[in-house]
Amino acid sequence: MMFKLPSKRLIRRMSSLAIATLILAMFGTHATFAQDAPTVESLASDISSMKASIDTSWLLLTGFLVFFMQTGFAMLEAGLIRQTGVVNALLENFIDAGLTGLCWWAVGFGVAFGTTSNGFFGTDLFFLSGAITFGETVEYAKYGILNVSTITFFFFQFAFAATASTITTGAMAERTDFVGDLIYSAIIAVLIYPVVVHWAWGGGWLATQWGFHDFAGSTVVHTVGGVIALIGAIILGPRAGRKGPNGEWLPLPPAHNLGLATLGTMILWFGWYGFNPGSTLGAIGYDGLMGLTVLNTTLGASAGVCVTLLFVYFRTGKWDLASTLNGALAGLVAVTAGCGFFAPWASVVVGAIAGVLVILAANLIESLRIDDPVGAFAVHGACGILGTIAVGLFAQPQLLFNGPFAAGAAYAGQGGLFITGDWNLLIAQLIGSGATIAWSAVTATLMFAGLAMVNRLRVNPIADQIGIDVYEHGASAWPDVFPLNQDGAGEATEKGNKNTMSPVTGD
Repeated sequence: MMFKLPSKRLIRRMSSLAIATLILAMFGTHATFAQDAPTVESLASDISSMKASIDTSWLLLTGFLVFFMQTGFAMLEAGLIRQTGVVNALLENFIDAGLTGLCWWAVGFGVAFGTTSNGFFGTDLFFLSGAITFGETVEYAKYGILNVSTITFFFFQFAFAATASTITTGAMAERTDFVGDLIYSAIIAVLIYPVVVHWAWGGGWLATQWGFHDFAGSTVVHTVGGVIALIGAIILGPRAGRKGPNGEWLPLPPAHNLGLATLGTMILWFGWYGFNPGSTLGAIGYDGLMGLTVLNTTLGASAGVCVTLLFVYFRTGKWDLASTLNGALAGLVAVTAGCGFFAPWASVVVGAIAGVLVILAANLIESLRIDDPVGAFAVHGACGILGTIAVGLFAQPQLLFNGPFAAGAAYAGQGGLFITGDWNLLIAQLIGSGATIAWSAVTATLMFAGLAMVNRLRVNPIADQIGIDVYEHGASAWPDVFPLNQDGAGEATEKGNKNTMSPVTGD
């Protein structure tokens, strides 16, 4: 066998690469030894920078998951309501994110996390003032004791704020004036929600004076959203088709697309792995706590799913999907306040109780003739209150003061009543829940009553005849099932006599 010698051209290329590599190694080695020896200060600075980068990455990643929950809420609501309100529900959920982003940047974040005024609300950080300084270099201010910048913290909290107003849309679906939705969403973002945030998380009176604990938002997010949703549904009144010809209360219309509802619930469960673990507000030093919150979140949801499924089956003899979906959400909401404070067994207990409570609360709301199409109050309001109280019953004292929202060493040793026999934490939790309910109910009543007075709460009665999607948006989510005439939307809006699509039957 004969071997062909390399060509001269190939030899020249290989020689050039070898020479270049030798030169690079010589000068690279020289440059490395020419550097100043590291000092204690430079090493400390490098370590601090690394910690900030890790914490920032963690907070942004979990914030992205929380923001993705907006998709879950949209899919869940769209699936649980009737066909003729789907476009309206999707747009309301979508615009809530954008509108809340601007309102939270301008006012809400400052009210929630600015310098406190007697523990009731913040007084600075509006428009993120001082968060970024442009001089010879760009400087990003850190927020308080956290290891992340104020603007990173802002984004994470914005994702939570968007959730609070989105909860409300579900209870008021299919009959709310769209302009009214924009107005009440803005008010929630700049006033109602951030005040409660300040009380519990922003250095306010609940945490500092009473030792109130809410790890990730059973009170701050879910109780606020659930109570506002309930007040809105009461003042707004029921959807068309909920009362019979003699005024009798008709059964809740069935969900029109359980596939969408299931998809939405799974997205929400997935997003909760940002909602709860992300509330450590950092990764460095919280590795065990992050794992615990993930475990407790999983166990709470799992218990809620299983208990609701069995509870409804023993009552009706049917394996009910829609109820089971809300059972998962009930368990998630209930463990949110204590996911960083519970031993795992307590999360199973709390999730199981929530699985029963969500059904009983939904039945109570129906018996009072309050039309809540997605069970928003039962899931978020009732189970949010349960989760808040559960901290006062089951919290481990060794876990209470981990994390940046710890109330302080003055409350050390005050675990849950069933763990330590101490009533102090339970009293603090009851006060915090009661104050949040009162604030949310009063402000929501004023807000919705004001919108009703100026005819911006309930959509025009024509929408009850033709469907809110046609009236408000001139669109249908299912044009192959509910086709619109070329001029049907416009004429229906003006006269109400062209498109007679029933919001109840779809005929």
